[in-house]
Amino acid sequence: MDKVKKKRFSIYYVISALSVIGFVLLWQYVTAWSGHFSPAQLPSPVRVFQSMIAKLTGSTVPTGATLGQHILASLRVSLTGFTFGAVIGVPLGIGMAWNKKADQFFSPMFDLIRPIPPIAWIPVMIVLFGIGVTANAAIIFMAALVPCIVNSYTGIKQVNEVHIWVGRIFGASRRELLVKIAVPTALPNIFTGLRVALMTSWVSLVAAEMLAATRGLGFMIQSSRQLVRPDVVIVGMVTIGVIGAFLAFVLTKIENKLIKGLKK
Repeated sequence: MDKVKKKRFSIYYVISALSVIGFVLLWQYVTAWSGHFSPAQLPSPVRVFQSMIAKLTGSTVPTGATLGQHILASLRVSLTGFTFGAVIGVPLGIGMAWNKKADQFFSPMFDLIRPIPPIAWIPVMIVLFGIGVTANAAIIFMAALVPCIVNSYTGIKQVNEVHIWVGRIFGASRRELLVKIAVPTALPNIFTGLRVALMTSWVSLVAAEMLAATRGLGFMIQSSRQLVRPDVVIVGMVTIGVIGAFLAFVLTKIENKLIKGLKK
């Protein structure tokens, strides 16, 4: 069985690698070999790679900072806002689902906030906190809060009543039912909310940095666009995609280890 799984994983990785290679070759053909686009319109992957290396090795042109500095600035703000959103959103969602009075108290306010897109908070946060790290972290907080609450709430509500009933038969207190039965059962939903919140935070950060930042990947993209540097714009886009995929991968690994530990 292990050999079959390994073979399937190998085939999966080969197909994935071929899809990426095929896309890069098509991009190279359209931009460099066919002559359909000039470098000012759409740079070739070779040109983008050269620009990425230049930004990584110390070039501050055209955005006043290296790629590493922009990445660190974006990660600091994104992870700060995401962490606060998760720390507040997950317990709040669990509490709303577990306690009817908490649900009645918080639900009306949450129902008003929930439909508002994260980008709509940008002007409000700029007015409250000015242009900088605090405003962007507040925007990310609002972006992460909603999916954390929704998925935590849904996970607790979907706990099988039979499990709760069995726990009561064995004399478990209400707190023990929550900690030992409801929360472990709801973990897949909770981590789904965390993944959604993480991706929403990352995307919202880029939008926020385009309008209210002096450093970061979003700021780098916006500045490069204004200076007609599409190669650096694409460098920023590729970096955002790679980091977003890596963060999702790390969170998935944490989820798998935590769930396996609880099963033991």
